[in-house]
Amino acid sequence: MTTTFETQRTALADVVAIPVTPFAEDGSVDEDTHRALLRRLLDGGVRTLTPNGNTGEFYALTPEERQLVTEITIDEAGDRAVVLVGVGHDVPTAVACARHARERGAQMVMVHQPVHPYVSQSGWVDYHRAIAEAVPELGVVPYIRNAQLHGDRLAELADACPNVIGVKYAVPDAARFAAFARDAGLDRFVWVAGLAEPYAPSYFSAGATGFTSGLVNVSPAVSLNMIEALRSGDYPAAMKVWEQIRRFEELRAANGSANNVTVVKEALASLGLCRREVRPPSKPLPEQERAEVAAIAAGWSI
Repeated sequence: MTTTFETQRTALADVVAIPVTPFAEDGSVDEDTHRALLRRLLDGGVRTLTPNGNTGEFYALTPEERQLVTEITIDEAGDRAVVLVGVGHDVPTAVACARHARERGAQMVMVHQPVHPYVSQSGWVDYHRAIAEAVPELGVVPYIRNAQLHGDRLAELADACPNVIGVKYAVPDAARFAAFARDAGLDRFVWVAGLAEPYAPSYFSAGATGFTSGLVNVSPAVSLNMIEALRSGDYPAAMKVWEQIRRFEELRAANGSANNVTVVKEALASLGLCRREVRPPSKPLPEQERAEVAAIAAGWSI
């Protein structure tokens, strides 16, 4: 019997939440707070969770912490959400993490953009193929940030690995996305706008049906309002949400996204939901910028 991955495909055509990883005062993962934040997302209507995403500080976590975050998320999600576990680094590490996710009950893995400085097009295919073939039961979602990658390479990967079912596309160019998706097969994959709410309207107009979000940690309702508007084709309503979140996302994107995670955690801290601490190479916000983030978060919570 051929696996169709329909549940997983449906989950990708949604707000794909990237939860933060909260830290305790001693610097360890704060398990209780992490569970509380996940329950807040679930109670807010989020149905797709990505532990070990970039907003979760994937590259700052130890292997043991990445496993812990995966296990906590799967446990809290239960049957309320589909879990898409972030994996990456070298192939053996990524494969081991994908198999751990499968054993714990995850339905999908997202493969982080390879960070090796020398990535060939065929090497990109080989990297993802090794991971996808190791977990044929799981849906596999490449995270694409490489503007040089050709759409036909994704099609080549999916020809070999039918469990490659979706794409998190995070090249900041809507025209390039439109071309890439059509070269790869627009209807063959679920296209997720990987640059979150700021790019969601333009990417939806070109064929995306889901978007990732770090902002959703702060206000699930705001993100869900945007996707409902986009699903109904109400772009003026979607752009009203875009205007609402614009400054928050500008703060996250400043200086090469240096404060991408920092701003989200600062907003959560201002609401009393977790500590503001992040790990290097991120850094907490300066005192003078905290008030602006707190004011935005307070406005969303009204």
